[in-house]
Amino acid sequence: MQHLQPAPNLGHHPDGQRAGEPLAERHPPAGDRGDGPGTRLPAEQGLAGAVLGLVEAAGGRPVLASPQGDGWRDVTGTELCADVRAVARGLVAVGIGQGDRVAIMGATGYGWVVVDFALWSVGAVTVPVYPTSSAHQTAHILRDSGAVAAFAQTPEHARLLRAAGVPDDRLWTLDNAVDELAAVGGGVDPSRFAARLDAVQAADLATIVYTSGTTGEPKGCMLTHANIFYAAVNVVDMLDPVVQAAGGAPSTALFLPLSHVFGRVTLVGCLWSGVHTALVASPGDLPAALASFRPTFLVAVPAALEKLRKGARARAGGGLSGRVFAAAERHAVERGRAARGRPEPAAATEGTRAARGERDARADARAGGVVDAVGAPGPAGRGLRGAVFERLVYRRLRVALGGRLGHVVCGGATLDPSTAEFLTGAGVRILGAYGLTESATAVSINAPGADRPGSAGRPLPGTAVAIGEGETGAVGEILVAGPQVSPGYWPGDGPAPHEPWLRTGDLGRLDEDGYLYITGRAKELIITSGGKNVAPAPLEDRIRLHPLVSHAIVLGEGRSFVTALVTLDRAALRAWAARTGGPDDPVAARTDPAVLAEVRAAVDAANALVSRAESIREFRVLPADLTVEGGQITPSLKIRRAVVAEENAALIEEMYAARPR
Repeated sequence: MQHLQPAPNLGHHPDGQRAGEPLAERHPPAGDRGDGPGTRLPAEQGLAGAVLGLVEAAGGRPVLASPQGDGWRDVTGTELCADVRAVARGLVAVGIGQGDRVAIMGATGYGWVVVDFALWSVGAVTVPVYPTSSAHQTAHILRDSGAVAAFAQTPEHARLLRAAGVPDDRLWTLDNAVDELAAVGGGVDPSRFAARLDAVQAADLATIVYTSGTTGEPKGCMLTHANIFYAAVNVVDMLDPVVQAAGGAPSTALFLPLSHVFGRVTLVGCLWSGVHTALVASPGDLPAALASFRPTFLVAVPAALEKLRKGARARAGGGLSGRVFAAAERHAVERGRAARGRPEPAAATEGTRAARGERDARADARAGGVVDAVGAPGPAGRGLRGAVFERLVYRRLRVALGGRLGHVVCGGATLDPSTAEFLTGAGVRILGAYGLTESATAVSINAPGADRPGSAGRPLPGTAVAIGEGETGAVGEILVAGPQVSPGYWPGDGPAPHEPWLRTGDLGRLDEDGYLYITGRAKELIITSGGKNVAPAPLEDRIRLHPLVSHAIVLGEGRSFVTALVTLDRAALRAWAARTGGPDDPVAARTDPAVLAEVRAAVDAANALVSRAESIREFRVLPADLTVEGGQITPSLKIRRAVVAEENAALIEEMYAARPR
């Protein structure tokens, strides 16, 4: 019998104990965070009916904000509900039936929100299509889902959807949906719309979200109204101090794609809790949105936080300003590490620490005396340096983040610890979370005041988490059960794949208090020929922090040692070349000694995290970045490792031939 390590004090399985399921080992609810049944959507109600009821009660208070010129146009609760009803009545008029699948292809924006809720209002099923999807991906999603209509944001999206078989009379413009469908729905009796809204049940299918498909074609993950509601509302409940900001004016900038369920669950939670939410089309627009909208909290993925950190470095530039920023960055990491209670990496040796101390001391000295002027040894010196860095760096960073940002909820992948420590040291608290598409992106989260840095928090109320193998503290596959777990994959005509547990494919461990720690992906775990298990994510995360690096792919399955492929960030390379006189072309830069020295520094920083057996011995810089269009990464920006390895097979063999063991 498979041994399961349950999370302590997490309550009973939400559907009761099943025969043969080892849930009897779980303790009953003890009143701690993560216990209790959680908040559920009433069985006879759908998402739109529940959420928009609260939104309409907001009346003239702004609930959303949409970009307009250099500023924002507020959308009130009354306006949002009126627009949803207008589109929903249009959908009824053109014959969209309950259970019909309808695709949306476009970036995060007001039209996306309105159409999504309108579809839910009439019992239709939203099928998101990433705005960067290829013709093949678009055709697969529409064909597999059986979508009968679609909304397109751009002419190119419309072309792809038409090529996938959507007729012109069932293809509408996403940003003009209100005008286009209100015109045909004006004659629909309000009672017909009300009847459709009332007919939607919690167990009805709300959306089919196609997973990234790093191997093979994407599968359509089915999520019900109950799944999405449970994930959104219970996360909000655990984040109550964050979403109820001081002064009673909580706000956020939603830049996550609504084509991914993470963004939509975040939106539902914000609407439910009354958070004023700015809709940001893409992560590239986030820095400007932070400065102008000034949110009190963010929900983000690690890549966005890495870009914010690297952007701050880039703004500091070179020369004295850059050296001062580098010293302040190191100080913030140290201060954040202390605040978060994280010790030195276990693999760091005394020699490594001493070498790093000497290197940092030299860097501080190069900061032109600014650091040295307050550089007395001991706590007093650190306090003086902190005061200087607060004035010169940290305060300016917080202003760039809007000046009001207090918390960032970070999920979706692993975050390099030094980035969390840097932001914490600069005055922004990071709350780790964990989820996946099949759990409506919500399994566990760190609650403010009860957070455990480095962890993904404790499970949501009513959610059971176990580790597939090993005793307490051991690493194994994360197993999940709860009301937010998907009923399966479209079309759902086979056995339920997630009964009794959702097997996540992620590796992790639970501590004695039920906090979950993510260690990697089971499919990505590298086992060298010497039998050493290597998790690539921490190494890749650290390498990617270097300003010149765009992507890093760690390799070594069945090999005698670990290697890496690295790609360069084109914009960062141009800025570096302008500053140093080096090459600005990636093809030339990949063999340039100065560029290779920069990448070597990034690899050395990653190697400091692990033992020698896990360290990267060789690396190569690729001549071009990985792209969605090239097929090396998915629309959700996950690396297709097999594709990258196949395309660069000769280069990989060259690395292993260059350093035979």
